[in-house]
Amino acid sequence: MRRSSMLPVLTVVLLWAVRSQAEVPVQEDFDLEKFAGTWHIMSGVSNCPVFQGMKDLMKTSVTIVKPIPNGDMEITTGYPFPEECKKVVLYFKKTDQLGHFTQKDEMAKRDVRVIETDYSNFALFYTYKVPNEDAPSNTIQLYTREPTVSPEVMEKFKKHYHEIGLTDDMMVMLPKSDLCLKALSG
Repeated sequence: MRRSSMLPVLTVVLLWAVRSQAEVPVQEDFDLEKFAGTWHIMSGVSNCPVFQGMKDLMKTSVTIVKPIPNGDMEITTGYPFPEECKKVVLYFKKTDQLGHFTQKDEMAKRDVRVIETDYSNFALFYTYKVPNEDAPSNTIQLYTREPTVSPEVMEKFKKHYHEIGLTDDMMVMLPKSDLCLKALSG
């Protein structure tokens, strides 16, 4: 395909990505203090090639959300590997919209939103990621305070990921692991 014929295609793809990202809702009257604390990542759905390549190896992870006094947010996530819990700390800057944050590092730029939460049981956490070298991706993670998922929460999760164009074959229900809960709690 010649460059001149690729330009309209790339323009349409970029416009679709921006439009779909803008349509992702954010929890009304989001309260970061109530959202803070420990969450279990019970399920995820993504069109990210890395996620798709690893989803059969993943287990439940643990995330600790910590508000920063200026309204930004720190998220520490423990990812279980066979021999250890790999800890990753990311800092997210607040935007003008409560529940909507951004993050940029040497690997990628992320737009994150808390789509929906009741603060005490579940949260749906959306990430639009633009890596430096790969195509943009959409991910929604299902957070729970306890390592269980109710059918009602699962239905909310499915509804939201279908609305942004993610499909059931992109989703994984994670097998339980308490490795990172122990590592991050201690």
